[in-house]
Amino acid sequence: MKVLIDTCVVVDVLQSREPFREEAEKLFIHAANERFTGCVTAKSVTDIYYLTHRVTHSDRTARVILGKLFSLFDVVDTSGNDCRLALSSQTADYEDAVMIETARRIGADAIVTRNERDFIGSPVPVYSPERLNSELESGE
Repeated sequence: MKVLIDTCVVVDVLQSREPFREEAEKLFIHAANERFTGCVTAKSVTDIYYLTHRVTHSDRTARVILGKLFSLFDVVDTSGNDCRLALSSQTADYEDAVMIETARRIGADAIVTRNERDFIGSPVPVYSPERLNSELESGE
């Protein structure tokens, strides 16, 4: 199963944001155990770097964290065509529309986000971290 991970889920782990941290950490563990193939977009990586650097105040620390992230998740490009297709999307938030188009192009089986309602109408199934964890754990 290939899953595109939304930025907020990654940041929940990196910044220990409660009450979201625990379920997001479980996803990281499932990815490490190869229960699914996790992906983040290159655009998300730059946002994650920025947010991590803002907290750590260290370029070196932020880069080490990204390196660890890259060992868990594949980094996928967002294409110019993804951006163009997102313009005509019914999804209200353009950034979310770009993520949907990227997920569709890479053949993702799902998108995981805390903001499921922002992805209503997505042709790619959308899961909360809790729901994906539940499905992964029930398949054990």
